Amino acid sequence: MTPVLSKSILIAIVLLPLLGAIIAGVFRNVVGRKGAAGATIIGVVLSCALSIKVLLDLMNGAPVFNENLYNFFTVGNYSANVGFMVDQLTAMMMVVVTFVSALVHIYTIGYMAEDDGFQRFFSYISLFTFSMLMLVMSNNFMQLFFGWEAVGLVSYLLIGFWFKKPSAIFANLKAFLVNRVGDFGFILGIAGVMALSGSLDYAQVFASAPEWVGKTFEVLPGTFWNATTMVCICLFIGAMGKSAQVPLHVWLPDSMEGPTPISALIHAATMVTAGIFMVARMSPLFNMSPTALEFVLFIGATTAFWTGLIGMVQNDIKRVVAYSTLSQLGYMTVALGVAAYNAAVYHLMTHAFFKALLFLAAGSVIIGMHHEQDMRRMGGLRKYMPITFWTTVIGTLALVATPFFSGFYSKDTIIEVAKENAMHHGGFIANYAYWAVLLGAFVTAFYSFRLLYLTYFGKERFRDVAHHDDHAHDDHGRHGVHEPHESPWVVTLPLILLAIPSIFIGYFTAKPMLFDKAAGSEIPGSAFFGNSIQVPVDGVMAKFAEEFHGVAAFAMHAIATPAFWLTVAGFGLATLMYIIKPELAGKVASTLKLPIRILEEKYGFDKLWIGGLAGGSMLLAKLSRAFDSEVIDGVAVNGSAAAVNQVAGAARKVQTGYLFHYAFAMILGLIILLALVLRFWL
Repeated sequence: MTPVLSKSILIAIVLLPLLGAIIAGVFRNVVGRKGAAGATIIGVVLSCALSIKVLLDLMNGAPVFNENLYNFFTVGNYSANVGFMVDQLTAMMMVVVTFVSALVHIYTIGYMAEDDGFQRFFSYISLFTFSMLMLVMSNNFMQLFFGWEAVGLVSYLLIGFWFKKPSAIFANLKAFLVNRVGDFGFILGIAGVMALSGSLDYAQVFASAPEWVGKTFEVLPGTFWNATTMVCICLFIGAMGKSAQVPLHVWLPDSMEGPTPISALIHAATMVTAGIFMVARMSPLFNMSPTALEFVLFIGATTAFWTGLIGMVQNDIKRVVAYSTLSQLGYMTVALGVAAYNAAVYHLMTHAFFKALLFLAAGSVIIGMHHEQDMRRMGGLRKYMPITFWTTVIGTLALVATPFFSGFYSKDTIIEVAKENAMHHGGFIANYAYWAVLLGAFVTAFYSFRLLYLTYFGKERFRDVAHHDDHAHDDHGRHGVHEPHESPWVVTLPLILLAIPSIFIGYFTAKPMLFDKAAGSEIPGSAFFGNSIQVPVDGVMAKFAEEFHGVAAFAMHAIATPAFWLTVAGFGLATLMYIIKPELAGKVASTLKLPIRILEEKYGFDKLWIGGLAGGSMLLAKLSRAFDSEVIDGVAVNGSAAAVNQVAGAARKVQTGYLFHYAFAMILGLIILLALVLRFWL
């Protein structure tokens, strides 16, 4: 018997995290710490279990669920509905989001144990999970936009969770405002969709998309742009904000000011991947615009390589992982740009596990080091924190695309399809993208093993830091470094559970998600995704799939690829500089002062946004206020009133009330009148 997706189960998946958030937030003083943690964890775990059931039902032949559940409002011919579209792509995202979220909830018990905002934090992360589920399960652009903005709002609350820290408040405001720039483009794209198709329902929009061919928008008088290209680029600008693509990437590293659990939640499986998911969902639209795909490809390649370079010079353990996230998001975007949408969301999935693992492991180190985050003040921690160390090793091996680890299958696929694209299409952007992701393999290996060596190997540098050192600080503003220790089980258990898929999930899912075709379909990956992603049947992914001979052969073949040897080179250089000859790092730093300074200043993007755009806006606001107060109020309003007052004051002096003054004025006027008559008439 063919299974059918249950509407009540889908509603429960969404509402259980929301219910937990309400209990932990509104009733936090009633339920206490245990009640808040218990309610949210039970809600998210149940949501995860039900999401897994939904995915299994779809894999066993259940038809796609696409139904409106509630009519929000109707204006003319347009109806805004709350509805779900649950296919294989959605179900995969639901499982990833809820699984990572559940582990983050458990981890939070240990990480936030001493924090006064314990219940509030649980409420926020559960609300974040609800918002992300609403985003990925939506069947229309209106609900997508609701989830889009909701995750932005909750991320603002989470990044600035320690609201007494000025740096946290600055970071959450920065994240909120930068995302508003992207969201402005996103809402323009949605408006374009509405104008072209007359609907915001996915199914209706995709069905009407072929009719967009040849249509244009008049952007300026006499200037016409291709409508499909303009809509896709506007939608992608929204993705650039959420998924932190250059130049809208500046908010993500600063979001490290929030507690570590939200770093894993935001940067691994949820908020930053929303843009990748959205573009994959809109694949029928993007396939119609090669120009939009080239724009996506260029932005992704730039993000993948150049932000990875910044990670090479970071010393804060969380910021290294944050720049790694930026780089990997660039890889996903490159896959989108070559229309290998299944490769993009596949890397999204594998990345969610090993990046959440690396973030939570970094948080475990911060706990063990009594909230020290500077890697230069660590070293030798592997004997004090063995579980954290070995799970970090697993996450690192997955991140650098070690053959047979999960990150290998997704990352190497992206490099290979970028190569195929460069070979078959050529052009500057295609070749630039290939070299960016290829060289990015070296960069990723270097900063990953640099983090591993500085944190867990070498001299125990934390002993060189006196307890009164002003530079030893933590998320909470405390000072001092003490004897490191392994984290409690509520912290290490999520690490172990994330390490397992970081090793194995790639091997068991690469074939159906990337290469296998469903019966009657020519789309690679349709064995898993079905029709939820429209990979071109003659695209680079299809050409690469023809060369696939099994997951084991794929991994073994990696030894013959330049990406593998560049990874080995990055590992070797990091080993030389931080293990074999540690003094070499100082010599390199003194020799390459200018490039390192450029990287430390993040290419000046922060100065551009804060000093240039934000500062320019502030200057414009001050000039506007000065013009308003001095010219409008001072001259036009107050000045005219003062002039009238002066004229009236002078006129009042003429009205004295004495008869002889008026008689004198009349006689004087008569004399002047007679003089004028005599002057002009005689």
